[in-house]
Amino acid sequence: MGFGVGIVLLVLGLILVTGAVDLPASVDDVVATSTVGWILILAGVLGIVLGLIATRSRSHTTVVEERRHDV
Repeated sequence: MGFGVGIVLLVLGLILVTGAVDLPASVDDVVATSTVGWILILAGVLGIVLGLIATRSRSHTTVVEERRHDV
């Protein structure tokens, strides 16, 4: 999961938690939208953090140079 998916999950979770979109009553009766929103927020934050860690570990490379001199 990269940055884009993490951000999308985070935004969708915030929309559900704040109630910015009125869902039909049939959906509200079956699904606890605030709980699903918090789960999406946590998954989005975790995706962003893991993406940062993966990018940081990929950018640290070590170059070894070997020199041999004939005696």
